[in-house]
Parts: sequence; C-alpha cells; structure tokens
Amino acid sequence: MTVRHCVAVDLGASSGRVMLARFDAGTGTLTLREIHRFANCLQKVGGTDCWDIDTLEAEIRAGLAKVGGEGIAIDSIGIDTWGVDYVLIDNAGARVGLPVSYRDSRTDGVMARAQQQPGKAEIYRRSGIQFLPFNTLYQFRAQTEQQPDLTARVAHALLIPDYFSYRLTGKLNWEYTNATTTQLVNIQTHNWDETLLDWAGVPASWFGTPTQPGNVIGHWQEVPVVAVASHDTASAVIASPLIDNDAAYLSSGTWSLMGFENPTPYTSDAALAANITNEGGAEGRYRVLKNIMGLWLLQRVLKEQNVSDLPSLIARTTALPACRFVINPNDARFINPENMSREIQAACRESAQPVPESDAELARCIFDSLALLYADVLGELAHLRGKPFTRLHIVGGGCQNQLLNQLCADACGITVVAGPVEASTLGNIGVQLITLGELPDIDAFREVVTSSYALTTFTPHPDNEIVRYVAQFQQKRPTKELCA
Repeated sequence: MTVRHCVAVDLGASSGRVMLARFDAGTGTLTLREIHRFANCLQKVGGTDCWDIDTLEAEIRAGLAKVGGEGIAIDSIGIDTWGVDYVLIDNAGARVGLPVSYRDSRTDGVMARAQQQPGKAEIYRRSGIQFLPFNTLYQFRAQTEQQPDLTARVAHALLIPDYFSYRLTGKLNWEYTNATTTQLVNIQTHNWDETLLDWAGVPASWFGTPTQPGNVIGHWQEVPVVAVASHDTASAVIASPLIDNDAAYLSSGTWSLMGFENPTPYTSDAALAANITNEGGAEGRYRVLKNIMGLWLLQRVLKEQNVSDLPSLIARTTALPACRFVINPNDARFINPENMSREIQAACRESAQPVPESDAELARCIFDSLALLYADVLGELAHLRGKPFTRLHIVGGGCQNQLLNQLCADACGITVVAGPVEASTLGNIGVQLITLGELPDIDAFREVVTSSYALTTFTPHPDNEIVRYVAQFQQKRPTKELCA
C-alpha cells in the first residue's frame, strides 16, 4: 500500500513550524511530526511594524533541510500563513519596499473613508468580505497615498504564502482562499475586482487570476510545491471534523474565527449589518464567518507579565469568579496597543468595573470576555442562516485551553468538540493528499482526521455563573468595534 510523506509549512502571526506528515493509505492513518519550530515576531523598521521576511524564509529552508537530512523522500510541500499581508516585487523578483504587517498603524482612518466612497454597501456587494481596518484593500490605499514612489517600481504583489512559494519555485501564483481575505476579489467572478483595485490605487497587472487550492505551483529540488488552501484558517476549516450542516467551527489561535461552511455566500443587508465575511474555501465552499481578536490578547499579557507556565496560570484563573471584568475583545484599542495589560485595565476602569491587577485576573478577563463574544457571534450566525447550530468544533492551538472550551460551551449553550490542535497544518496536508490522488475530497479527509486524532467533548452547564452574563454582554460592549 502507498505511504506518502508530505511537508506542511504553517506560519502563524506569532510562530511557524515545518511539519512532516506520514499517510498510510492502507490503514487510513495520518501522523504528524514537528521537524522545526521558530518564532515569528514583528519588528520596527523606521517606525513601521514589519515582518522579518528574510528570517522566516531562512527558517523554512532550514526546516526543509532537516527533513532532507533524515533521508525521507518528500512527495510534496505546501505553505499556509495568515491573510491580508503581501510582498511587492519588481520584474527581477527583488522586493520593493517593506513587508508591512497588518498591525501597523498606516491604515488608521482609511477604512472609514472607503465606507464613504466608494461606500460600505458597494464594497460589500462586490467582495462579500468583513470590514476590518487592516484588509489589503486599505493597506494598498495607504501605501499608494503615503509612498507613491513605490508603485512605478512594482511588477507584482504576492500574498505571504504565495511569496514563499515563489521563493522556493520561481513561479508566480495567487491562491484563491487567501486572495479573498484582501477584500479585493469579486464574489461573483472570483477574480480581482477592478473597481476596488482602482480605488486602492494599484493596477490589475500586479496580479494573476486566482487559482483554486490543489494546483502544483512548481518544484523545489524536484519536489512538487502545492498551492494548498494557503490562508491558515481555510486550512484549519478543512481539518475541522464537521459532522453535518448544523455544525459550526471556531479556529482558535492568535485570532478566533467562528463560522460555518456553505455552498453559497451570505451578502444580504443582515449579513452586512452583522459584518459577516464570506471567505473562499476549497471545493467551492464558502467560509461564512466572523473574525474575533482571539488569544492575541493573552499572548501579549503573558509576555508583559513574564508568565511562562500557562497551565499553572489557567489553574489559578479557574478559581476566580466569572465576569468580574468584561471587555469587548473586538474593540479596536486591542489591535496593537503599547501595553495590552494596561489597555485592558484602562478599558475596565473606563466602564466603571473593577480593574484586573494580577496575571490571573487579566487572564480571567480575557477568557470570560472571549466566551461571551463567542456566544454573541454564534447567535448572529444562527440568526443569519435561520436555524441554530447543534455543535461547535474548536480547532487550533486554543482548543488545548480546557477552561476556555468549557466557558465557551456554557456561554453558547452548545456541545463543544475540541481538536485537532494542529488543524491548519492538517488541512494543508489534506489538500496535498487530494492533489496527489490519495484521497477524493475534503469529506474523505475529515474522516481520516476523525479516526487519527482524539477529540474532547465539553457539555454545557446551564447553571454556570457565566450564563447569566450572556444577555448583558451586548449592552456592555463598547461602540468602537474593530470591525465597525
């Protein structure tokens, strides 16, 4: 029977890893092994928040070299990363300008202007994408206004995973699932929208037609490099063991992304009012979802409070009463504050609440607030589609947080199934296996995931203290939303 070895390069906003997968077609078992892990941190360059793109490439190559050093014949490679960010290159393939991060302040105020002209309804009608102040649409507009000299030197704009694939293969590609995160792809044509490109100030010649996941871009040392669902959330959804059409997913990591799969997008006035996004998925499916700030808040607090033992912190947090401190994690103030701990404290102080002082109190504030926001968003999604969900699948690194999983189940009043942890990596591998002809489709891959990885179920406790705060949360939410 066939045994395949595939490599997934999975880059998140705070870390990256090179993972080796072994798939035994005879037994249908899939195993993962971490080969190389490395940090991904923002760096200030001339006052601008940027990605250290050269170091990330060097780490990717180091991981691939480690796999090669084990003497394993690799069948394919795939790369997935976060969305919206890009690298500009000239005709010789050299970078133009800086690889600016979506957390940089250069887009401040740009989205608000766009909502006036060409207008919020018009942008949503064309793209079907949630309004977030760092979408590529606004990044391009900020760049062309602030650095007009760059435009004449640019030949192509590549999203981050396509840039790394280009560096490995020398071939250009624009993968569809990640392209849709830009708010520049027309939801009807699945191609770049020239009206939105014109407003952003960038020519259509910078881009090629978006390609669906599953094509071979080129080769690295004779190994096929596959265009997987290169937005990490798209890959995570592929690996979510969704049992039926009434199951929702929550991809929990630096960001929390909650949604459901659907064969058609939701672009009604109600969807616009709820700021729902319709990102592209594999096999013609849409990821109808909403972005939630997620564990970014916790990551920053852990660093600021010098916490290295997260399980111990969670244990101390569990003993604290629920909802003494509640914030809106999607408040724009939490995108990239100078100090997250102080920003959370200030938000509580300004809303006349007690102020969390200790690391455990700050963590409890984050966990309770996320659980309440999860319940709010799940309700919005259920209302949009006209019926409730029966189960919520939490995947990604955040699914290891049992306290947050239980709070989510309690607040949402729904059964939560946690796992797998390495969902984006697994979804990356899944598309590779389908491309190699080992599996027919995503549904077959999800069966492999379910049989290969242990899942943990959390049953809602209707008498949990957090439940009585759910109805109050909407009234307490600050008005300055991240995604207003």
